[in-house]
Amino acid sequence: MEPLEQPRNNKRIPIDWSVMGAVLCLMVLGFMFIYSARFATEGEERALIHRFAGRQIIWYIIGSIAMITMCLMDYRIMSRYSYVAYWGAIILLILVLIPVIGSEKFGARRWIDFGFFSLQPSEFAKLAFILALASFLSRPHDELRLTGNFGKALGMMALPFLLVLIEPDLGSALVLIPVGLAMMYAGGIPPRYLRRLVGGASIIILLIVVDVVLAPPQWRFPIQEYQRRRLLVYFDRPASAFAPPGATQAELRRAADLKRNHSYNVRQALISVGSGGLTGTGWLKGKQNSLGYLPRAVAHNDFIFSVLAEEIGFIGSIVVIGLYAVLLFNGIRIAAQARDRLGRLVAVGVVALLFSHVFINIGMNIRLMPVTGVPLPLLSYGGSSTLVTMLAIGLLQNVHMHRRVH
Repeated sequence: MEPLEQPRNNKRIPIDWSVMGAVLCLMVLGFMFIYSARFATEGEERALIHRFAGRQIIWYIIGSIAMITMCLMDYRIMSRYSYVAYWGAIILLILVLIPVIGSEKFGARRWIDFGFFSLQPSEFAKLAFILALASFLSRPHDELRLTGNFGKALGMMALPFLLVLIEPDLGSALVLIPVGLAMMYAGGIPPRYLRRLVGGASIIILLIVVDVVLAPPQWRFPIQEYQRRRLLVYFDRPASAFAPPGATQAELRRAADLKRNHSYNVRQALISVGSGGLTGTGWLKGKQNSLGYLPRAVAHNDFIFSVLAEEIGFIGSIVVIGLYAVLLFNGIRIAAQARDRLGRLVAVGVVALLFSHVFINIGMNIRLMPVTGVPLPLLSYGGSSTLVTMLAIGLLQNVHMHRRVH
């Protein structure tokens, strides 16, 4: 890792206000559409508005404090403790798999329930992974050409990936791959290593998908049944793919019902996005959401973009994507202006993390991607995801504030 340099002047560089403006706008939109996603006319449901939207405001406040705190310490000092954070995250990922510690919801063990707050270790593992990998890759270029160091970097990515995959949380596990690859490329890992890795991984993924979608049951790769059904829905396989071999007419009818049930959320999300038109139906006036066609269990988190697209339309959706573009392009600029390789790698990791979340979440709302449960940064409801996003933006600001001054 490169030695610490003293700044050429004693004045700390101001924060990037364009990034902060985009973050503030996204938080306002997040509150508005989490409120809208939980809005209903029944008194019992109306109480949920205060519970969900109110909690999200609290997390925005906690996240803002965490972001400011992240800006106060030089990221080069934080990197000294990056391996502690990484192994702490690994321990949490192991603990969440233990039945008496991890809380199971919807067939997955992803949370540690503290009563007033459910901690999702996989979210914090992403940030710890970025810090640890940036610290590892900031060593001299000659060392990165060694096959052993490439193997170590790959192992740092593979360990949390496998632990998160076991929960199972395929979406969060997959996010680690583009983040790790982007950081390795920016760090100076020889491109031939990365080409072989991407090529080999692509072949394996293709074989697994073909196996899951087309192979008979006895030959299928062992994944969770709900994950297999999501892939079948994504590739629009016929209802017979949901039935056992040699199925009777009754079983085929049940398989058709099963396909309709598992594709319901995706179909309703597409209808929500399409029904918004150019300018939308208006805030709190989305029929898909208010009438319950878009299930309320997922409308405020995984499918928040569908609620937003219906109510503020194509123009509003472009504005939201534009706000994310401000974050991402400014993040790239911050990476380019970083005072050292460590800062550049941290910024690249944060940008890759935000981009992956935005791309996957919006993609699954418009059926470009399978449904994976990846939250939309600052818009989806959730304490862990909001806190980690704000910490990541704080890291980005930290790199900006300590950039090289000429």
